[in-house]
Amino acid sequence: MTDTTRKAARPVSPAAPAGPVPAPAPRGARLWRRGTPWLFLIAPLALLIAFTYAPIVNMVAYSFTDWDGVSPELRYTGAGNYAELFTRPRLFEVFFVSGYYLLASVVQIAAALYFATVLSFDVRFRNFFKGVLFFPYLINGVAIGFVFLYFFQDGGTLDSVLRLFGQESDRAWLGTPVSANASLAGVSVWRHLGLNFVLFLGAIQSIPGELYEAAELDGANRWHQFRHIIAPGIRPVLSLSVILSVSGSLSVFEIPYIMTGGATGTETFVIQTVKLAFQFNRTGLASAAAVVLLLIVLAVTWLQRRLVPDDKVDLV
Repeated sequence: MTDTTRKAARPVSPAAPAGPVPAPAPRGARLWRRGTPWLFLIAPLALLIAFTYAPIVNMVAYSFTDWDGVSPELRYTGAGNYAELFTRPRLFEVFFVSGYYLLASVVQIAAALYFATVLSFDVRFRNFFKGVLFFPYLINGVAIGFVFLYFFQDGGTLDSVLRLFGQESDRAWLGTPVSANASLAGVSVWRHLGLNFVLFLGAIQSIPGELYEAAELDGANRWHQFRHIIAPGIRPVLSLSVILSVSGSLSVFEIPYIMTGGATGTETFVIQTVKLAFQFNRTGLASAAAVVLLLIVLAVTWLQRRLVPDDKVDLV
């Protein structure tokens, strides 16, 4: 018998037995494991439904009634409130005031982008300037309204500063529609500049530093770095800032309501809606106006997202 035959005739050793198969978890344990994440979502979802979606549903329901905001009785009027809104052009004329804030938002975004770009590099006292720029956003809007009310009054802070530079001013800064709206829009820029500044600064600092080093080795200056690295890298955040600015321009309320109460041609759509509800006791019509404003903001946001899609940015 050959050696090969002996090898073939040897019995094959049995394979090693496999390890014990773990028993499946009980059905109750599997259900508990799947349901645990939802337990953490119960509280935020309840708050979101109670304070956001439920009021929206009530607002839409009230818009089809003639409720005065006090009486327990509601009378269904159908689309009468919406018909009254769209047949009274004066109710939409206040949107022209939003043009001042829309122009101011352009200045605000440009200034915030400039300061964020400069302070993202190594400059002296940059932490101090970051705090100075962001501090106005932390102040309560009502306090800001009262501070600037004294700032713009006749013989107030602004007139006193102008006198120091030899400029005598006897104009009422809040006395005419143009100067009043321009002044209020300037206050809005001062207050909300810090938010856009922080958004842009965070987006710029998230860009890998190796890109700046490679650009400097290639001889790129600061403008080239901004054009080819920073601007493409912060495009999603810039798009978000534009959306917030446009929607904010359409729904301005706090500052003009505190400083002028909507007088002197400074009434915005939101101030008008508040007056309809609480001054003229037409809560149904005010609810319809709020629904229209919500639809306009959603439409503008959708249009902006369609024109400037939020594409993924890859700088590497």
